[in-house]
Amino acid sequence: MAQEWQVGGKHFLITGGASGLGAAYVEAFLKLGAKNVAILDINEKRGKEFAAKLSETYESKAIFIKCDVSNEEEIKNSFEQVLTAFKRIDVIINNAGVMDDSIDVWRLSCDINWQGLVSFTRKGIEHMRKDKDGSGGTIINISSTAALTRVDILPTYCGSKAAVLHFSRSLSSQEFYDNTGVRILTLCLGPTATPLLDNIEPKTIDQKFSKSFLAYTTAYPYSNQSIESAVTAFVKMFREGNPGSVWLAARDRTGQDITSVLDEAENVVKNIVFPSDVPAYAK
Repeated sequence: MAQEWQVGGKHFLITGGASGLGAAYVEAFLKLGAKNVAILDINEKRGKEFAAKLSETYESKAIFIKCDVSNEEEIKNSFEQVLTAFKRIDVIINNAGVMDDSIDVWRLSCDINWQGLVSFTRKGIEHMRKDKDGSGGTIINISSTAALTRVDILPTYCGSKAAVLHFSRSLSSQEFYDNTGVRILTLCLGPTATPLLDNIEPKTIDQKFSKSFLAYTTAYPYSNQSIESAVTAFVKMFREGNPGSVWLAARDRTGQDITSVLDEAENVVKNIVFPSDVPAYAK
């Protein structure tokens, strides 16, 4: 029987945890027995109110820490605050994200979706790794189906989420897990019924071009999954996901491990980049 990872007694840190899917993940893990949860978010009012509500509902400790994940100093300070409060971090969920390719926001979007995630991942690894006296742990990086297929009106968003996917897969070899005890998981989320998709046209790279694309999606709508379905898939991935695995959550399905599909696709490309007549040592 495959190993099942447990939630009970674990200390969680989640970015973008004050609303939307992040807040839903927080509640799901508290219900499953998480010991402590640190909610990091830029929205201080909402975050404090949410943490206070959780503290009234659950015996577990929920704290809020204001953090702009595009700011390295705030990332560093927030991480240290969580360690001071909990002494240990077992699970990091890099959930904070922005979908905005507009001329004034695209760079910030990349900083949030990509660079902030890398920073938290690296800090988490250094804290958790067993080969440096850590206790091991799990880091979950949220990517998107936009990393798997093109979305013509949001190329910057697609690029940042593809970077998350490739970073996580490149990092999480079996050797890495054997040495560190840190399990890296990646979740590719399909369109979900959250405010992220609200008023999307001004956030596209070219509003003139986007009108025809959006007209097509209106005529042939892609089914947005419910938050509940996304959370169910997320929890399934946490419990069952092998180190380095990539999961898909879309269209209200229960969550699918797509690692073997991506491995097969990568091997096709590898055979083109490194043909069979290239010596093995050069591959």
